[in-house]
Amino acid sequence: MAASSSFLLFSASLLFFIVSPSSQASSRPKALVLPVSKDASTSQYVTQIKQRTPLVPIKLTLDLGAASVWVDCEQDYVSSTYKPARCNSAQCNLARAKSCGTCSDGPKPGCNNNTCSLFLTSPTAATFGEVSQDVVAVQSTDGKSSGKLVSASNFLFTCGSTFLLDGLPSSVTGVAGLGRSKISMPSQFSSAFSFPRKFAVCLGSSHGVIFFGDGPYSFLPFNIDISKSLIYTPLILNPVSTAPVSFNNDPSTDYFIGVTGISINEKPVSLNKTLLSINKHGHGGTKISTAAPYTVMQTSIYNAVVRAFIKEIPGIPRVQAVAPFGACFNSTGIGFTRVGPGVPIIDLDLPNKEVWRIFGSNSMVHVKDDVLCLGFVDGGLEPTTSIVIGGHQLEDNLVQFDLAASRVGFSSSLLFQRTTCANFNFTSAA
Repeated sequence: MAASSSFLLFSASLLFFIVSPSSQASSRPKALVLPVSKDASTSQYVTQIKQRTPLVPIKLTLDLGAASVWVDCEQDYVSSTYKPARCNSAQCNLARAKSCGTCSDGPKPGCNNNTCSLFLTSPTAATFGEVSQDVVAVQSTDGKSSGKLVSASNFLFTCGSTFLLDGLPSSVTGVAGLGRSKISMPSQFSSAFSFPRKFAVCLGSSHGVIFFGDGPYSFLPFNIDISKSLIYTPLILNPVSTAPVSFNNDPSTDYFIGVTGISINEKPVSLNKTLLSINKHGHGGTKISTAAPYTVMQTSIYNAVVRAFIKEIPGIPRVQAVAPFGACFNSTGIGFTRVGPGVPIIDLDLPNKEVWRIFGSNSMVHVKDDVLCLGFVDGGLEPTTSIVIGGHQLEDNLVQFDLAASRVGFSSSLLFQRTTCANFNFTSAA
């Protein structure tokens, strides 16, 4: 136990040394904040940071489970502070980079000799990318509004290739990895600025926000601090990677929680509960994802949920399904409440009798005039993960990832508190 504690302390010290606050920051912020927007054409969530010297604004797609930030270095990457990570360096060790090699077309960003690489993936492709360092700048926050721009020098990221941008929104140049790794955005920011190893994601149908650090997380118009009303459930580590491409013995960088069952209108749905646990191959369980636009369920779970939902909504005519959904309804007979369409409540049952409650605004999708569909998708008979909680189910819910305490806090719908994730008070950086 003492040896393990010493190793963790060494790793934290090493990360602080590598990713240090820049002298441009007059004092260390208590937290950082990033804006989020939803891309209409892909349903992906996009944020913006500043990177390089001189600083350049770059847009990145959010990926909650990705291990690192990656940026396209093949198109117009110019920076006087760019540094590749050399083989067997502290940076490569921190990144768990197991591939090292040469590049004949360099030297240039993304292509240097004697550097280490990581696997990178996008919706359509995968390749290796050079582990690198550069300056990153984001806005600080007191939790109530955005503040001064602060920078972290030597921020570790991975250089990607232009073809990896296929399938991403046209405006982005890479991916913002928020996953469970030492070089993800949350890990590096907490080490650089010495604030708690926590971050919170609040997605919206148009705009939202990410906080790095502890609360308050306050939203207009009433400046309610959502951090004070979170319900917590343990984080579960999947010891087997769930990335599309990985090395053997790599743990998953996704965030798993222990869903024990599903209830509709507080009536338990009959499920094969062995699917809710992670097996020795890393399959099964429930993870939270910003990459999936809607919650995806293994076929038997999905079918059971759809049957139970239909049983609880008698008298509402079904209409022809609209892909990717399997259960759609004539909405003219469905009332509307503060938390969306007045449909049966879906609960994800959690340990200690807690529930993640999903109301109509998050369970239903308006697909066309007078048609609402149940916003869950059939994931097939043998998916890697049995339940993937997707973006639509996360919208207007604040979800905090407390890495130090290994737990997830969630707010349920902010609509109950008469606010939304779009209501954070962003102001111009000083």
